[in-house]
Amino acid sequence: MGSGLFLFALLLCLSTASLWTVRAEDPYLFFTWKVTYGTISPLGVPQQGILINGEFPGPNINSTTNNNVVVNIFNHLDEPFLIHWSGIQHRKNCWQDGLPGTTCPIPAGTNFTYHFQVKDQIGSFFYYPSTAMHRAAGGFGGLRINSRLLIPVPYADPEDDYTDDYTVLIGDWYTKSHTALKQLLDSGRTLARPDGILINGKNAKGDGRFEGDGSDEPLFTMKPEKTYKYRICNVGLRTSLNFRIQNHPMKLVEMEGSHVVQNDYQSLDVHVGQCFSVLVTANQEPRDYYMVASTRFMKTIHMSKAIIRYTNGKGPASSDLPEAPMGWAWSLNQFRTFRWNLTASAARPNPQGSFRYGSINITRTIKLVNSFGNVDGKLRYAINGVSHVEPETPLKLAEYFRVPEKVFKYDAITDEGIPEGSTTITVAPNVLNATYRNFVEIIFENHEKRLQSWHLNGYSFFAVAIEPGKWSPEKRTNYNLLDAVSRHTIQVFPKSWAAILLTFDNCGMWNLRSELTENRYLGQQLYVSVLSPALSLRDEYNIPDRTLLCGVVKGMPLPKPYTI
Repeated sequence: MGSGLFLFALLLCLSTASLWTVRAEDPYLFFTWKVTYGTISPLGVPQQGILINGEFPGPNINSTTNNNVVVNIFNHLDEPFLIHWSGIQHRKNCWQDGLPGTTCPIPAGTNFTYHFQVKDQIGSFFYYPSTAMHRAAGGFGGLRINSRLLIPVPYADPEDDYTDDYTVLIGDWYTKSHTALKQLLDSGRTLARPDGILINGKNAKGDGRFEGDGSDEPLFTMKPEKTYKYRICNVGLRTSLNFRIQNHPMKLVEMEGSHVVQNDYQSLDVHVGQCFSVLVTANQEPRDYYMVASTRFMKTIHMSKAIIRYTNGKGPASSDLPEAPMGWAWSLNQFRTFRWNLTASAARPNPQGSFRYGSINITRTIKLVNSFGNVDGKLRYAINGVSHVEPETPLKLAEYFRVPEKVFKYDAITDEGIPEGSTTITVAPNVLNATYRNFVEIIFENHEKRLQSWHLNGYSFFAVAIEPGKWSPEKRTNYNLLDAVSRHTIQVFPKSWAAILLTFDNCGMWNLRSELTENRYLGQQLYVSVLSPALSLRDEYNIPDRTLLCGVVKGMPLPKPYTI
């Protein structure tokens, strides 16, 4: 009898130990960031920049799938501030998205701690300030999510682990301060063309000198015959860029969180908000080489260079730079070469291609048309005739505290778009009501002469088509319903349309916006409200402790929390 009880107790202990092992939390990464002003001169003109721990650009976050990321941000600026984690899905947790529609800004002289999990994601992303025009002053940086060791990736990892994994942040730049740019937009004027292009906050002089004679320092180094991963993100305000490396083809392996069919490219068009990961092998003559980023679709071409140096290099980079492509038809054709890698494992140990999105019935079609016009004599941008304005109370807080009617109205726009040439614009919060787990089709139609770039928070979608002209239901026969890349941004060329498919399976308040900062700031964005029908913790987390409260909900008692 005693031995039987002992055996039962032992089994119970082992069972309990196993249970705790299963429920053990994923690893934590802790960061403390001091956000300050500082003088920077990326284009040779001293200007006020936004630094994180004294760095411009900000520090890289190097995480692994399912890590918990905790970032304590101390705002030492003289105005409220937020950081947005572009491309991070924040499953069931839009509270950490860092946008004015979900979060009260961090007041000057205070701190706030973000806590989010990079759940079931891999890939290359970035973060940036989402308040005012702060992005124009810096405060951005790279955010990478590495695959867990037990999940194979469809290529050999760089030999020296993360030391051979490089983040390349490219973007347009203005020498005017962020406050001056904000004043321009607030007065109803446009930003006009940028003053230059930066690569990781710099632009090489390209004077041809070498080694200790005052030449540019290399941004990256490569050992002969080794292969390196470069994570390239366009963190700029408005300009599409073409990226290339002298004499070195780039093998595209990942795009915005998805492994892709591996093709070699001499150059890549990277539109605003987009990120690509490429492999580059150091198999050329040992010397310096330029990586180049130059503007696309502009009459005046701006270019930036940075040096890659072979460790046994014996000479400067050639002044003969690779040329950029011409016209947007080239860029459209490049988009059509991008394919999802259906044989690769995802962030979870299941094949990515197991989700047969092409065979799911569409339950709703939403057509979104971008436009612009004057309201009270000032420039505004709109979606389906509504130009979004941020209320004092974040939309998600108003919804969670059950007082949305005090802040906004749902469905200010229809699903049918607007007629071409329409200039009627209403300025109001723009919130789209979506049904949880509906499979939807979103059409972006661009009637303008300028390229658009769109981003959706909280999700990845299937980018099934981009074509010239206007969309009609008959165009669905041209969709890629097999291996379209699952991503979070899509460009729409002038006088063209794009189509995406996705399931609204992530409850929260999620931002859909133009990635062109001027357009977004002046109203070309909306929020998609996806509510849990059962108000259940299975679908969405409760408001976190110590969440900042502002606007009409400040001082209100917390609503009854969600339960299982």
